[in-house]
Amino acid sequence: MLAERAARLAERLGLPLVALDAPDFKLQLVVTARRLELREVGQQTGPVYVDFVGGRLASRRRGGLARDPLVRAVGRKGTDWSVLDVTAGLGRDAFLLAWAGCRVTMVERSPVIAALLEDGLARGLADPDVAPVIRDRLNLVQADARGYLAALPEADRPDAVYIDPMFEPRAKTAASKKEMRLCRLVAGDDPDAADLLVAARQVARYRVAVKRWLHAPPLGPAPDIQYKGQSIRYDVYLT
Repeated sequence: MLAERAARLAERLGLPLVALDAPDFKLQLVVTARRLELREVGQQTGPVYVDFVGGRLASRRRGGLARDPLVRAVGRKGTDWSVLDVTAGLGRDAFLLAWAGCRVTMVERSPVIAALLEDGLARGLADPDVAPVIRDRLNLVQADARGYLAALPEADRPDAVYIDPMFEPRAKTAASKKEMRLCRLVAGDDPDAADLLVAARQVARYRVAVKRWLHAPPLGPAPDIQYKGQSIRYDVYLT
């Protein structure tokens, strides 16, 4: 069963189907009985996978999110507030926004990371607490964000667009650094992030929120509003 799943996934993604820990490949997308994992061959670091039920999201979703800088940055106003997360990554920010009541569409251009997200969404549907949020308020699109924004019909324009560009890892934990490093190996950097901001400001009905390190320069012009955390800030551009 696992071999069949792996073969179907390899064919869909256009990836070679190889034995576990094959030395010719630095990274492997591994189908296990529990989940889909991204592993670094020959390293002792643990796998990277999407988890909307446990891990870091478990404690954050139980806490109040109304005053969370991320939620304030996207400007949530009621349960019909729509957010387009154009740099979905492992989906944590998108899930928190959905948990806070937004309707979120995740756009991820890397087919491999999108596959990890698909697996996380499918497993999340088995959890009674998380399933309603995933089913009703979280959606995934595998596409290049700039092309997706350019083709978006007027009726589908979101209230807010959220951008979290890939930047140098300064996270405090080894797990965070590992995740960012492996995601960078798969998806590369975001050299077009500034262009993505321009496109997002043309599409968002009310605002665009950009995640930055606290002391990093803005991705574009000076923002209209800033929400700051201990090491992260959110630059908001009103449209």
